[in-house]
Amino acid sequence: MTPDDRLAAEFAIGLLEGQDLLDARGRRASDPAFAKAVDWWEARLAPLLDTIPAVVPPEYLLARISAAMADTPDGGAEVVRLRQRVRFWQRGAAAGAIAASAALAALVLTPQNRTPADVPVRAASAPLVASIPIGDSALRLGVTYLPDRKELLVSASGLASDGVHDHELWLVPDGGGALRSLGVVQPGRERRVSLDPATAALIHDGSAMVLTREPLGGKPPAADAGPVVAEGSFDRV
Repeated sequence: MTPDDRLAAEFAIGLLEGQDLLDARGRRASDPAFAKAVDWWEARLAPLLDTIPAVVPPEYLLARISAAMADTPDGGAEVVRLRQRVRFWQRGAAAGAIAASAALAALVLTPQNRTPADVPVRAASAPLVASIPIGDSALRLGVTYLPDRKELLVSASGLASDGVHDHELWLVPDGGGALRSLGVVQPGRERRVSLDPATAALIHDGSAMVLTREPLGGKPPAADAGPVVAEGSFDRV
């Protein structure tokens, strides 16, 4: 596993924080290869989380840690680091973090030099990914489709809202049929979208998508889709 693969994996399961997190978000928005690696890890970790039972720490544990820190001078480097860790734990769901770490460990402990590109994937469940460039900027919208779950992972971590418009992602069916909405993009966030069976059945390797500019909240029901601001297509991993 290369350093970039490891960084992508840590970003995908939420282990990064501070400047490391900001740097990774910037790379995902500007580096297509790194964005694809993050999408790869997200596509494989998400299904695994449902197979790992949650483990909840005892309720007394955090209180014991806080009491121990309160009795130690603030100048201690170890205490500072421990406080940083506690804040990180509090920000995440305990069960989700434990499950994600276990899933990552299962994937990382593969034979030496086995990278994401080398790991065999069953053809029936292979995810589809797209990295959609936004205008002439270095920003990109990352989209991963998980066929087995009929879900999309839409990452807009490098984008910012203008407070006036929203952007909506659409699937372009083969043969020029009516656009199928894949949901409103949430700037600066990663979103999981469950698809209805009819829409999911239209997605395949090479399926096209467009991103349109809409009023806040997305396209009004009686209106036509707004102007297209970006487009891309799915590729099989």
